Amino acid sequence: MAETLGSLVDKLSIKNLRYWHIDESIAKEDSSSQETQELKVKLKLVDNQRNDLLNEIDAFLAAALTGDVKVCDEKVKLYRNTNVSSLENINKLGEAVSELAMRNTRIWHFEDEVRREDLLDLEIVKLKRKIDQTNQERCNIEDKVDEILEREANQKSSE
Repeated sequence: MAETLGSLVDKLSIKNLRYWHIDESIAKEDSSSQETQELKVKLKLVDNQRNDLLNEIDAFLAAALTGDVKVCDEKVKLYRNTNVSSLENINKLGEAVSELAMRNTRIWHFEDEVRREDLLDLEIVKLKRKIDQTNQERCNIEDKVDEILEREANQKSSE
């Protein structure tokens, strides 16, 4: 497996956002319209992708806890790593997963704001900087998910 738990959970949170937004769009449309039918097809596709990811996460966790896969690879980072200290309080897997989902939600909404046509260029630049910072936080939390799982797997194997 080339994935890590952090990257799988990251993908799942994005799929969940897509699912929610498509489902919201369906609720606003006329149920017999062509657009609604197309949205329903997209919703089914995203739901299948979510289920595939859930199965992949379960398989990865089972393999990680038995030592059959490497939980995380050493990272080679070529960017300035910001906000690392803000992760020190995250020690549980559920907290890290929740924080990762929150960062993806923030990025989604910042991107929606950037697409507005009534924004001045300066406002777009400020939003893009927020996107960059939040994306860096997302990457750091993704790594944190992997670190926590590795710690837990190592503790389990030493018992």
